[in-house]
Amino acid sequence: MKQFFTLLSALILTLSLQAQQGTVKGKVTSGGKPVQFANIVIPSLKAGATADQQGFFTIQHVQPGAYDIKISMIGYQPLTLKKSILAGKVTLLDISLEEDLSKLNEVVVTGVSRATAVRKNPIPIAVIGKREMNMNVNNNLIDAIVKGIPGVSAVTTGPNISKPFIRGLGYNRVLTLFDGVRQEGQQWGDEHGIEIDQYGVSRAEVVKGPASLTYGSDALAGVINMIPDIPEVEPGKLKGSFLADYHSNNGMIGSSLGLAYNKNDWKYVLRGTVKTAHNYRNKVDGFVYGTAFREYNLTALARVDKSWGHSQWGATLYDNMQEIPDGSRDSLTRKFTRQVKEDDDITNRPIVPDHLLRTYTLNPLHQHIQHYRAYNNTRWILNRGDINTTIGVQQSIRREYNHPEMVAQPGLYVVLNTLNYDVRYNLPSLNGLETTVGVNGMYQTNRSKNGTDFPIPDYNLFDIGGFVFAKKTLGQLDVSGGVRYDSRHIRWNDFYVGTNKDNGFGQHVTGPDTAGATLQFPSFRHSYTGISGSLGVTWNISKRVLIKANVARGYRAPNITEIGSNGLDPGAHIVYLGNREFKPEFSLQEDIGFLAYLPDADISVELFNNNIDNYIYQARLYDANGDAVVIVPGNATYRYQQSSARLYGAEASVNLHPRIVPWLNWNNSIAYTEGLNRNKPLIDKYGDAARYLPFIPPLHIRSEVRATAQRNFGRLTKTYVRLEADRFADQSHFYGVDNTETFTAGYTLFNIGAGTALTNRKGRSVLELFLQLDNVFDVAYQANMNRLKYFEYYSASPNGRLGIYNMGRNFSAKVVVPF
Repeated sequence: MKQFFTLLSALILTLSLQAQQGTVKGKVTSGGKPVQFANIVIPSLKAGATADQQGFFTIQHVQPGAYDIKISMIGYQPLTLKKSILAGKVTLLDISLEEDLSKLNEVVVTGVSRATAVRKNPIPIAVIGKREMNMNVNNNLIDAIVKGIPGVSAVTTGPNISKPFIRGLGYNRVLTLFDGVRQEGQQWGDEHGIEIDQYGVSRAEVVKGPASLTYGSDALAGVINMIPDIPEVEPGKLKGSFLADYHSNNGMIGSSLGLAYNKNDWKYVLRGTVKTAHNYRNKVDGFVYGTAFREYNLTALARVDKSWGHSQWGATLYDNMQEIPDGSRDSLTRKFTRQVKEDDDITNRPIVPDHLLRTYTLNPLHQHIQHYRAYNNTRWILNRGDINTTIGVQQSIRREYNHPEMVAQPGLYVVLNTLNYDVRYNLPSLNGLETTVGVNGMYQTNRSKNGTDFPIPDYNLFDIGGFVFAKKTLGQLDVSGGVRYDSRHIRWNDFYVGTNKDNGFGQHVTGPDTAGATLQFPSFRHSYTGISGSLGVTWNISKRVLIKANVARGYRAPNITEIGSNGLDPGAHIVYLGNREFKPEFSLQEDIGFLAYLPDADISVELFNNNIDNYIYQARLYDANGDAVVIVPGNATYRYQQSSARLYGAEASVNLHPRIVPWLNWNNSIAYTEGLNRNKPLIDKYGDAARYLPFIPPLHIRSEVRATAQRNFGRLTKTYVRLEADRFADQSHFYGVDNTETFTAGYTLFNIGAGTALTNRKGRSVLELFLQLDNVFDVAYQANMNRLKYFEYYSASPNGRLGIYNMGRNFSAKVVVPF
């Protein structure tokens, strides 16, 4: 009986306390229509709710008091209401959200001194989010970015190797970042990608144009910053998601598990990813031997937010085993052949058996890329200013196995270690003038290990640069700019190569006894310096219409292959020869853009003109008799050259979303780039073949029609269907000296897709499904920026086809399960 009265008393007390609490109820709409899944939060209580399919929400057990209630939803302007909650009462809210002015108010962190709205930044910046990337068929992260942002393209070597280009410039001219830390993974080479988990990125920000002011060397063409996915989690809760991805063409299977936890102002994120694929196929080549891959990723993040600021730690592990195609074939059947002996006659290689074309077991001749990274980003609030610091360490290990009779012996084995640092101080605003001063750079070492080929020397590199950046709003004008000074010091000692008595291959010879060895890389010491800067203005004609203009001077010091290479890169099948006399590249780029985000359409037009001094490129090497120089039999020899160059072009997009047809979106874009070589002696000698720069993308037109359901079908929501048309024009403006590039015929690809989300009874998403069919009509095509186009050993072919073709029809099914 005593226990009964105790329980009764506890129940009465609980009911009494609840009677003293209040309840918040309401509906979220926009233009009279419900806004599904809007977030309603009372930050001071760490309480909130999510609107259901009809826009309704309820927050119970709210202590009486006056609170800020924040309402947010992607695509709408955030709203904050001040409300008093009364004990035992229900507070009713009728919330109406305004549509966001597209991406104009979106905050970006790339290419600026501090977080800035897109509309206030005169530098061209584009953003692509996770959902849009999920809608496409992507074998890697760069493919996802290329499909969503006009002006960005990629040089590819098979389905899992894509190197980004921005407006015709790539390799070391595009700086890639992960969470603000510059990616250092031997990006000067052709044979591997950017070493980042594509499923662990929430968004990518792309700066189209020189960004040397805030990043220093290697941002001559622009910046791509991959920002990791850190989901919002209620305190004390564990949140996660599982992704499964399947591609029919190459049998790619991708799976990724992410977990997030929040406790005591700390957020923890852990993600693991596995991808594997066999050879891809097309209707000309069948299965393309040597294009299978297997990739593993692991990411761990921890972030703490306090009154003094925040600090975020991160660690990533990337491990990719990637086959190396060489394009060797049987001359009559055009079937792929494989190397089985060290010194073989390529015309007598055996044909690849059919069972090896679809296996997930990797060819012994492959490359193994590993990348490890640990870093910290911290922000300290100091009065009205703040200090931001970044420190990171990373290691890239690259091995290429190219010895068929000694498969465990790597031909190339190099280890690149990098220390990144960045310190910047955002000064207190003075009469509206926001000023930032900073210093950043890196220290880097590269060491050859147990390899047999040595295309570059072991070297040490130190970068340091300081800058000042300022911005101010003057009425309808947002003005920003700054100046920077950089210094790069690079050195290496004498590097000898001799013969390994055990296997007969080359080996790095160290120590005092170098008798019989060849001095492949004589010692070298040099410093490169450069001044860069920018000045830009945004004219806000209205909240929805604006004009941007920017002029920027970019700087890039020569990379290690351009000044130091002297050997065979076995994966590229090219002997590279550098030039120690190279000067840094400097560019002067002018940008002007018009943007209008109207109620029924988004319109943008961006024009650019870029003049580059000391532009570095590759050219085939010939002797005095005009014969091609062959240093390693079966491999071409190229020497880096330097001249001036000009690139100009435009991107335009018209995205229609008529209010009278709310389910319809019709998105259209066009991108055009022209690259001119200003090497007059070369043009005088070779004519039109030398008039253009290499790897310039052709005119590209993209159109997408998307229909999105405006109501739910039972528990299905966010349902959409889409149709895409990608038109790539002929590329007749190519660098044709020595057949480095050839004419590329134009082609049109049609893609279709659909997707939906499944919700539970409470309206929460329990599954998202993305279906996509690319190259619906199985068009046989060769992209001019696909290096496999030039993997050919014969001058004639029985079927009239030379080189390797791009991927054929490919169906993708992607499922995301949140929990």
